[in-house]
Amino acid sequence: MSVDRDKRVFALGVLLTAALTLSGCSSSIVDLPGANTTSDAAAHPREPDAFLPVHDLPPDRDEAVIPPDQRAKIEKELIAARDRQASAVASQPAAAANPAAK
Repeated sequence: MSVDRDKRVFALGVLLTAALTLSGCSSSIVDLPGANTTSDAAAHPREPDAFLPVHDLPPDRDEAVIPPDQRAKIEKELIAARDRQASAVASQPAAAANPAAK
């Protein structure tokens, strides 16, 4: 008797799994008739726009993001850091700079 019950439980589990799997392929609940019963709700578009509005750009800024004097200061600091790193690499022995060469 327990074998028949186990078969029924297994079959019910398979059917439930199949139903849940296939429900992902079904249409949205919003598209079902009678699901949107309020008349003041916005209409759901059937097809989305084909292309994104890539040409709708924000207006240009009136002022620079970084003032020119701060930009020059940052550029000088970056150039100095680059030069320090380049001189540190140049002063290292060739074997220490390339450990794969050993």
